[in-house]
Amino acid sequence: MLDMSKFVADKNQCSHHNIFPGVNIHTIAGENVMLSIVEFAPESVVEWHSHPHEQMGYLLEGKLEFFVDDEHHIVGPGGMWRIPGGVRHKVVAGDKPATALDVFHPIRDDYL
Repeated sequence: MLDMSKFVADKNQCSHHNIFPGVNIHTIAGENVMLSIVEFAPESVVEWHSHPHEQMGYLLEGKLEFFVDDEHHIVGPGGMWRIPGGVRHKVVAGDKPATALDVFHPIRDDYL
C-alpha cells in the first residue's frame, strides 16, 4: 500500500490490481478482513474461478450477471451476494460500467 494513515485512506492510496481484462480493484485490509472496490468496464468478464475465501458484495451501480455454482442471477444497484469459499463462480458486467464493493475473509494476499 502507498503512504496513508493507519485508519483512513483514499481509494488511490490503496493496493490496485487489474484482475481480469476490464476489471480493476482497489483494496484496503485490516488484520482479519479486507474490502475491495471493484470497477467493471462494460461487458467485462470475471471468468469461472474459486478461492478458499468467503466473499460478500454489494453493487453500487450498473448491472452484473452472476453464475454461482449451478445458479444464475442478475443483480442491480443495491443487490448483495454471498459466495462461500471453494464455490465456483463467474461474473459478467452489463452494457454500462459497474461498481461493486467486495469483502473477503480471510484476507486475500494476492489482492494486496
